[in-house]
Amino acid sequence: MLHWEDPRPGYKWPVTAVQTIAAPAGDVWGVISMPGNLEPCHPFCVKNPVEVWPGEGSRDEVHYLSGWVYERRFCKWIDGVGYDLEIGRSGGGMSFVSWRIVPLDSLNCTLRITVYPHILQNIPLTIRWFPHILYIGPRLRSYLSSVTRGFEWYLTHGEPVPRNQFGSHPWFSVPKSSARAT
Repeated sequence: MLHWEDPRPGYKWPVTAVQTIAAPAGDVWGVISMPGNLEPCHPFCVKNPVEVWPGEGSRDEVHYLSGWVYERRFCKWIDGVGYDLEIGRSGGGMSFVSWRIVPLDSLNCTLRITVYPHILQNIPLTIRWFPHILYIGPRLRSYLSSVTRGFEWYLTHGEPVPRNQFGSHPWFSVPKSSARAT
């Protein structure tokens, strides 16, 4: 098992989704490390243009069904295992995200995505728990579950995941004009 370290000291209450995938870890790595991987695998992604790829220093964008565009900046790249990145709107706060593949056996593995959302980090701890428990955490967990399931879909069906395949999401599915999220 991989050692888990807190990549953002001071950031509280990360949100994680883990999906078991009936595919070898190497196949999952092949998909999550391909340029533009979110287009066929992410149920809320319209397009995933790449600026720099692959490895540490990679940069791309996520264009969501809602109309939002987020930048991703990769700060750690571990071949065959996963990567860490920062994601957010251009000029806005950045959330920290960790993607990891854990082999279960030669034919199965898990894909784990953990997000350290930036949105609550400047709110006092005594107040932060309420919006995290009731709003941010559940919606972010639902989102991450859809994303990990989208990769599982692509790897096991061999075809792009349909948009909103696992249900819509209030932040990333519905067109927005100026709303904000993590």
